[in-house]
Amino acid sequence: MSALPVMFGPLADVRVVDLTRVVAGPYATMLLADLGAEVLKIELPRKGDDGRYGYPSLQGVPLAFAALNRNKKGITLDVRTPEGKELLCKLVSKADVLVENFAAGTMQKWGLGYEVLVSHNPSLVYVALSGFGQTGPYARRTSYDIIAQAMGGLMALTGFPDGPPVRGGGALGDFIGGVFAALGVVCALHHRQRTGQGQFVDVSNMDAILSMTDNWLTLTAMTGRKPPRLGNRHPFTAPYDCFRARDGWVVIAVGNSALFRALMVAIGRSELGTDPRFKSPQARLEHYDEVHSVVEEWVRERTVSEVLEVLGPQGANVPCAPVMEMQQLLTDPHVLSREMVVEVPHPTLGKVPVTGIPLKFSRTPGAVRWLGPELGQHNREVYCEMLGLTEEELQELEQRGVI
Repeated sequence: MSALPVMFGPLADVRVVDLTRVVAGPYATMLLADLGAEVLKIELPRKGDDGRYGYPSLQGVPLAFAALNRNKKGITLDVRTPEGKELLCKLVSKADVLVENFAAGTMQKWGLGYEVLVSHNPSLVYVALSGFGQTGPYARRTSYDIIAQAMGGLMALTGFPDGPPVRGGGALGDFIGGVFAALGVVCALHHRQRTGQGQFVDVSNMDAILSMTDNWLTLTAMTGRKPPRLGNRHPFTAPYDCFRARDGWVVIAVGNSALFRALMVAIGRSELGTDPRFKSPQARLEHYDEVHSVVEEWVRERTVSEVLEVLGPQGANVPCAPVMEMQQLLTDPHVLSREMVVEVPHPTLGKVPVTGIPLKFSRTPGAVRWLGPELGQHNREVYCEMLGLTEEELQELEQRGVI
């Protein structure tokens, strides 16, 4: 594997050629970069990644792009040109991994498919992340997050009974696909370490979403039961929901009958803990409206902190939590203690908070070192120092729009 100037993180000897764009692919390569990989993010000359546009910016800085492409080196290259193809192949020959998230067949159309690139690096790990994968009748369809959530079954599970299917908050389908793509990279590298063999890894956002639909595929196939849309409720226990307090929202999750009895004692309704109507999870589901209204009325009369004081770890120890907003998470003591808010310096904006690294390694921790690069920021470092181009060659390629 290729050496990095600064060694840190479990992937510190891995070099990644990153052809991804927008959200899903960049999140995958961000995870790799956070854990030490040298990620060379390739963008179109002059235009750059579409992820630079359409999201909020501050003083000309695309904030979401800056956060999502942290720890990456940014270069520009039009791989559709003959010179661009040649330069990409040279980069691949010096890399361990290539990740792309174009529509299936795009790289082959440009003459840069796996078979071509692996001829320049037989041990290459090539990861292709797309909406529907490289095979199957849907492979050539275009996709966005909402498409993956719809086709993968998640939207059918999400929403309230009397409402339409609902997309999961944020770009959940894209981020889940990115997690699986990063996992694919690590697994393929492990195989290569044992055998010397690289391989092609095909990741589909639809597949990724389907894999996390709470086992409803199996339940439906074996029982014929259709997964219900329940809002915030749980299909197999109650109460398990979100409740409005005087100054916000709380969730309460009662996973068994012992917890239900503890909850009823805590809210002053101990007689309901032994009521035959509520003796089991199934019984409570059959009388859901009654159970819900009892808890709802009690919560509604109190603030969030009052609810947590009675039900939380220092009280009845019933699983409960506030519904946290981003402003709260920025200063939450637990989040800060876990280093899940990290401030990264920026030359224009000063310190910019970004999410931290959720994987905590005892021996090889990752780090967030810098925000997403300016367009072509590392062209000279990569093309001249790594590939050996002269300044004159670099300038000529820039003038011709190749880089």
